[in-house]
Amino acid sequence: MRERCRPRGRREPGGGGRSAGGAASPPRTERRGAPAAGGGRRMEEGAADLRQRRKQNCTESDKMAPEERNKENSKLGRSPKCMLIQRFAKLFFGCLAAVTSGMMYAVYLSTYHERKFWFSSRQELEREITFQGDSAIYYSFYKELLKAPSFERGVYELTHNNKTVSLKTINAVQQMTLYPELIASVLYQASGSEEVIEPVYFYIGIVFGLQGIYVTALFVTSWVMSGTWLAGMLTVAWFIINRTDTTRIDYSIPSRENWALPYFACQVAALTGYLKKNLNCSAEKFCYLLVSASTYTFMMMWEYSHYLLFVQAVSLFLLDSFALAQSEKVHEVYKIYMFSLFLGYLLQFENSALLVSPLLSLVAALMLSKYLQMNVKKGTFMSRLLKIMYIYLVLTVTLTLNLLLKMFVPHKENEHLLKFLEIKLGLNTTKNFTMNWLLCQESLQAPSQDFFLRLTQSSLLPFYILVLIICIFSVTQVVFRRICGEPLKETVKLEDGRIGERPEIVYHVIHTILLGSLAMCLEGMKYLWTPYVCMLAAFGVCSPELWMTLFKWLRLKAVHPILLALILSMAVPTIIGFSLWKEFFPRIMTELSELQEFYDPDTVELMTWIKRQAPVAAVFAGSPQLMGVIKLCTGWMVSSLPLYNDDDLLKRNENIYQIYSKRSAEDIYKILTSYKANFLIIEDSICNEVGPVRGCRVKDLLDIANGHVVCEEGDSYAYSKYGRFCHEIKMNYSPYVNYFTRVYWNRSYFVYRINTVISFQS
Repeated sequence: MRERCRPRGRREPGGGGRSAGGAASPPRTERRGAPAAGGGRRMEEGAADLRQRRKQNCTESDKMAPEERNKENSKLGRSPKCMLIQRFAKLFFGCLAAVTSGMMYAVYLSTYHERKFWFSSRQELEREITFQGDSAIYYSFYKELLKAPSFERGVYELTHNNKTVSLKTINAVQQMTLYPELIASVLYQASGSEEVIEPVYFYIGIVFGLQGIYVTALFVTSWVMSGTWLAGMLTVAWFIINRTDTTRIDYSIPSRENWALPYFACQVAALTGYLKKNLNCSAEKFCYLLVSASTYTFMMMWEYSHYLLFVQAVSLFLLDSFALAQSEKVHEVYKIYMFSLFLGYLLQFENSALLVSPLLSLVAALMLSKYLQMNVKKGTFMSRLLKIMYIYLVLTVTLTLNLLLKMFVPHKENEHLLKFLEIKLGLNTTKNFTMNWLLCQESLQAPSQDFFLRLTQSSLLPFYILVLIICIFSVTQVVFRRICGEPLKETVKLEDGRIGERPEIVYHVIHTILLGSLAMCLEGMKYLWTPYVCMLAAFGVCSPELWMTLFKWLRLKAVHPILLALILSMAVPTIIGFSLWKEFFPRIMTELSELQEFYDPDTVELMTWIKRQAPVAAVFAGSPQLMGVIKLCTGWMVSSLPLYNDDDLLKRNENIYQIYSKRSAEDIYKILTSYKANFLIIEDSICNEVGPVRGCRVKDLLDIANGHVVCEEGDSYAYSKYGRFCHEIKMNYSPYVNYFTRVYWNRSYFVYRINTVISFQS
C-alpha cells in the first residue's frame, strides 16, 4: 500500500522526493544571491500551490480511504464486500427512519390541528377566523394571489398595494416577506390542485410538511454527530414531547419562522457534515451546495434571518480563532453569507436592512483580516502580532464598518429593535406606548420557571447539562493544547477520548451557548434554542466518544472503558426512550383522540354583518389584531395592521389604540377621520381587560403614555377630566352621539359609524 505523504512546500516540476526508478532525487538548493521575485508573482505562486495541495490532499484522501478501510477490515477478518453491505444497510435504515419520523410528525400536526379546530366540518369563514393577528394578514395575501387573473398581475398588486391600509400604498412583498405565499400560490396553481384540494388545506399542508423536514434535519444532524441513528430517534421524541417549547406551530401556522426555520435546520445539518474531518470530496461538495442553497432560502423566508446567521457566524469565527477547524472551510461559509446577502439585497427590492446588518459587517471584517494574514510573510513580527490581535482586529473592524454603513446607507427598518434593547437592558426608560407594550409581551420576557420545569420533567434538561459540561471541558482542554503549540490529530479515534477535537462538535457547543444566552433573556428565543437542546442532548447520550471522554478523565481500570462506552451509548438512550414512551405516549394519544372546540360565534356574527351591511369602500378602525381578521375574512380596507417592522404602522396602532384611553370624543374623532375611517369597532375584552400584571394592560399603558397616571402613597391611579372613551361611548349621550352612531353590537363587539355630518343637538 502506498504511503500517504502530505507535501510541505512547493516541489520541482520533475517530481517529488523520489524518481521514477525509486532512487532519491538530489536535494534542492537555492542561491541566496539570486534576485527575489516580485510580490505579486510570489502571491500567485503561493495561491496556486495552496490550490494544488488542497486538490492533492482531497484526491489522496479519496484514494487512501478504501485502502485504509481494507487494511482495518483484513485485521478484523472481515471482507470488504461484507462491510460494504453493512454500511449500506445502516445508511438505508437510518435514512428510512429519518424520513419516516418527519412524515409521522407532519401527520401528527395535521391530525392535532383537525381535532383542535374541527377544520373539516367548518365553513370557510369559521376556518379563516382561526388565523389570528399577523397570521391572518399573511393568509389574506395568499388568497388575493389565487384570486388574481394571473400570477404576474397578483404580484404587481401586492408590490403596489393600496387596498389594505387606508391612505397608504405599500410593497407588501418586501414589507411582510411574502415569498412563502408567492411560492405556495405558484405550487397550488401549477400542480393543478384547484379541483383536488381547497386552498387553505394546501397552504397549511405545506407548512406541516416543512415541519416534517425540520424534524428530519434535526434527526440527520444528531445522526451525523453521533454516528448512530438512535440519536436521531431520541431527538425527534424529545422535540415532540416538548412541542410547547420547540415550535410555535400550534399558535401561528403562517408565521415567518415556521416557514424559515426548517431551511435553517437543513443548513445546520449540512454545515455539520461540511465541518467534519476526513470528508471525501463528493460528500464535501454536496454539503457545500446544500449549505449554499439553504442559507439563501432561509434569508428570503424571514426578515430577521440575518440576525440568526450572525449568531452562527460568531460561532464559526470563534471556532476558527482557536484553529479548531480547517480555516479554508470556514471562510468558504463566509463567502456563502456574502453571496446570500448580496443576492437577497437585489431580490428583496434593495432591502437596506441587509446592508446595515451586523452579519455583513462581521463577514467583511473576517475576510479583510484573512487577506491581511495571507499577505504578510510568515515568521515575521507583523505576522505574530496579527495572530495575537486577530480577535481584537475583527471586532474593531466590524463595529467601525457597521457604524459607517449606518451613517451612509439610509435605513429605517428595525430601528425600534435597538430602542427596545436599550430599554430591556436598562440603558434607557420611556413612557412610549409601543415600547412598553412590546416589553409586556410574554415572548419578550425572561423565561418562566415552568419552562425549565417542563424540560426537566421530560429528562431533557439534565442530560443536556451533562453533555454540555463534558463537551465544554473537553473543548477547553483542546484550546489549552493549541495555545501550548500541540497540533490537532488528523483522525480522532474512540480510545483517544477527545471529543473536543471534532470541529463540528465545537461549533455546536458554541452555537448552543450563544442561543441559550439569548433564550435566558427573551422567552421567544426558546423556539430557536430548545430544538438544538434536543439534538445536542440526544447526540451526547448516544455517542461512545462522549462517554469515552468522561471515562478518560475518571481513569477507569476495573472495566474496559471502550466496552463500557459502547454499552452505555446503547443502554442509556434505550432506557430514556422506554421511559418517555411509558410516560408521554399516552398523553400524546389522548391529545389526538380528544375533540377540542374552537368556536367564536361573536366574531363570526361580526364578520357576517360586515360582509352584508357595510359599504364596499368602508374603512374600519380598531385593534390591529382584529383588523387583520377583518382584512382576511371580508377583504375590507382597514386603518392599521398587526405588524411591528414599520414606524408608520406602529404610530397608527398607537393612535388608534387611543379609543381605550381617557381622551375626549373630539380627540378620538379627529384621530379616526385623519385615517379616513368610516367605522369604529370597540372590543369589550380590551376595554374591560383584567390582566394578570397591572401596568401591562392596554389601557394602563395608554394612561402612562398620555400622562394620566397620578402616584399617591406608592400607588398609581389613572386620572383625567374625561372618562375612558370605550366606556363613555356606550352611554349614548352627548357629545359622543354627535360624533358616533352605534350600528351593531353583540356580547364582544360594538360597531359605531363615524358621522360625516356632526350634530351638536343634545
